[in-house]
Amino acid sequence: MMRVGIIGAMDVEVTSIKERMTIDKIEQVGDNTYYLGKIGDTEVVVARCGIGKVNAAICATTMCVKYDVTHILNTGIAGSLDNQINIGDIVVSTDAVYHDFSVEPFGYPAGMVPGRKTISFTADETLRKLVVDSIQKVAPEIQVFEGRVASGDIFVGQKEKKDWIISNFGAKCCEMEGCAIAHVATDYHIPFVIVRAISDKADEESTVSYEDFEAQAAEHCANLVFQVLQSL
Repeated sequence: MMRVGIIGAMDVEVTSIKERMTIDKIEQVGDNTYYLGKIGDTEVVVARCGIGKVNAAICATTMCVKYDVTHILNTGIAGSLDNQINIGDIVVSTDAVYHDFSVEPFGYPAGMVPGRKTISFTADETLRKLVVDSIQKVAPEIQVFEGRVASGDIFVGQKEKKDWIISNFGAKCCEMEGCAIAHVATDYHIPFVIVRAISDKADEESTVSYEDFEAQAAEHCANLVFQVLQSL
């Protein structure tokens, strides 16, 4: 039985999903509220985790341990790190990295968590392809890019920082939760994918762009996720 955990950092990233799903039960665990029900024939658990990596990890762990989700889908918004990826476009993760994690003085590359074999957490290929194919089917006018997602507890709004992340990690977009969710999902052997709508270009204009397009991009992404799950 498939049970998909859907996690967004902010209310705007999950509200349209909650409004359109069939809700059977609402439960409070810690500071998070979990909505249990169905989208089409697929069982789902939907939650707003709050901004940042720790909040995301807490929510993802609850999804895995308490609700026994079989898959995790992280929806939301991100800043573009690729000139070809514009506001409103979608990035679907191939993998995820921490751009703000470093123990380099001990010989580890930037982003490497000691004890891991690689710096990245790989998204499930089958789930990723399903999401990409579904988006292209239900919204063929949308530009969809597949690539690495870089996460950190920093809103990236400076070209210097943006260029550093691109140079060190080759990521397509940056945000603040995805890699923590990927980390937890990997530890619990749960297939995951991150789906992000671009709200800004992660540069000096990003705060203006973010304020203008935050709600639009978040709802855009949530609507696509809803349609993807309906097609499962």
